[in-house]
Amino acid sequence: MTDMVMLPLAGLAGLMLGIFFFCGLWWTVRKGLASDAIAWWFLISFIVRMGVVVTGFILVAAGRWERVAVCLLGFLIARVAVARMTRLKPANSASLPGITHAS
Repeated sequence: MTDMVMLPLAGLAGLMLGIFFFCGLWWTVRKGLASDAIAWWFLISFIVRMGVVVTGFILVAAGRWERVAVCLLGFLIARVAVARMTRLKPANSASLPGITHAS
């Protein structure tokens, strides 16, 4: 019975961890590129984001691989969602018809 409660919570935790990680990455890129200390922005952001996410995964897992798998699924769903929300629209899409992004 507890797995019926814990697995959806693990997925929700993965979703929240993914939102934190990828929104933090997006924020870091925007702030870091405008800064004089680009390397420090990216290094500190990476350490903080990875520390929070790895700690979150360890706490969610509690020794159960099923929870890790569901948490990872939520994390990947958050990646897709954040990527779609933060996508930049081309400034002049009329100049390159049919080309929306580099492959």
